[in-house]
Amino acid sequence: MFKIPSFVRSITTLLAFACLFASAAYAQGVVVHSNIAYKSAGNLSEYERERNVLDLYLPESGSDFPVIVWFHGGGLTAGDKAEEPHTAIARSLVARGIAVASVNYRFSPRVSFPAYVEDAAAAIAWTINNIGDYRGDVAKVFVSGHSAGGYLAAMASLDEHYLGAYGISLGDIRGVIPISGQMVTHATVRTERNLPAARPIMDVAAPAYHVREDAPPFLAIAGGNDLPARPEENRYFIAAMKAAGHQDATYLEVAGRNHGSIIGLIPEEDDPVATAMVNFITRLLAASE
Repeated sequence: MFKIPSFVRSITTLLAFACLFASAAYAQGVVVHSNIAYKSAGNLSEYERERNVLDLYLPESGSDFPVIVWFHGGGLTAGDKAEEPHTAIARSLVARGIAVASVNYRFSPRVSFPAYVEDAAAAIAWTINNIGDYRGDVAKVFVSGHSAGGYLAAMASLDEHYLGAYGISLGDIRGVIPISGQMVTHATVRTERNLPAARPIMDVAAPAYHVREDAPPFLAIAGGNDLPARPEENRYFIAAMKAAGHQDATYLEVAGRNHGSIIGLIPEEDDPVATAMVNFITRLLAASE
């Protein structure tokens, strides 16, 4: 009996996933569950009850779909999940068949490092523990965000003790997509320490400090005209991941994009950032079939 070569089967599976996402593009309706509390301890502060909530954007039909846990930017001092472009990004991803858990978290200076990273880990843990109740697939949880949100996505997906506090392992994350994330110690953390915000530091508060061979797959994205040193930080981070032995870490630099347009254009149908995100997810899901 003729056997189909394994590489042909792999390509066929990948194309099947690509067709699935393509057929969903801009056709899916959206169901939104707003302000879900992702912390349940009884001793939460009023500020935690206010900020530790997420909005869940779901395809109106189907099941076992992937989900992106999305963190907004704002320098760890501002921002909100209900603002543009985050709502538009969530809806555009749902139209492509990908659910989104869009997360709020606490800000400096009302809290300081590592409180906001702990919030990010709590949101990821909630999604992993609960997405099955919303028709999603617990084995298809991805983490992403822009700027400070990219920093949080990377930190919570690299330093295992944050998710470990919830009994979650790094292996429970299928992939990570930081967009214009700060990969050295965040400037706001430096400000909290009364250090010059422009002085580059790399310690336990830096994603690049925690590079590891067994981290989830990473796709780091930045704009060619991004903030000063931001492309270089991301390029170095991916190089350091590879030096640590990581086998699936990629850097994508989008020419002509600045710190705002790198995410502001994601909702457009042919946006290269959205395409890269969907292709990354498609490839990883096909590989697990």
